[in-house]
Amino acid sequence: MADDALTELGTHIANSLENEVQAFDVAFGELTVKARADQIIKVLTFLRDDPECLFKQLVDVCGADYPDRPRRFDVVYHLLSLQLNRRVRVKVETDADTPVPSATEIFQSANWFEREAWDLYGIFFAGHPDLRRILTDYGFQGHPLRKDFPLTGFVEVRYSEEEKRVVYEPVKLTQEFRDFDFMSPWESAEYILPGDEKSANGAAGKPEGN
Repeated sequence: MADDALTELGTHIANSLENEVQAFDVAFGELTVKARADQIIKVLTFLRDDPECLFKQLVDVCGADYPDRPRRFDVVYHLLSLQLNRRVRVKVETDADTPVPSATEIFQSANWFEREAWDLYGIFFAGHPDLRRILTDYGFQGHPLRKDFPLTGFVEVRYSEEEKRVVYEPVKLTQEFRDFDFMSPWESAEYILPGDEKSANGAAGKPEGN
């Protein structure tokens, strides 16, 4: 859609949901609507049923983490109208303690999407029928897509031949990722590796006159 048509649609949504929609923006040919988290069900229902919207498919629900904000998480909904050939993105903000109403009663596809956002970010969805981890292992600690989650994780997994089972152990690394020593042998060796003799002295092995 042209930007003018997207702006017209955004204005229609904002005027129809004055208390639920905080703002909208059109950028790079895409419409983004910013809504209040506690009103997301009313917003999604309107976008699904309104004749000028008809966004009857929920394509995705995902999270984004901004740790410096008081409400650090964005919950992002992507909707599609096949009938009108339109797309819209809806964003709401929340924190680790404030639940967002689950969209599963409006869109069944929200079920696994919300489980993934819970698993990876720790975003809680109130009213979800089965909010449990979906990608990480049983007993996993923390939420791995949070910006403050350590790159190494907390435990490492291996198969123990002695115990004949998978075991979990604290992470053991010979070198910390974030304090990497670029002068270490891992990055550059001071000795000449086999086969690199010619590159060490530059002109060695070149015919005279070249």
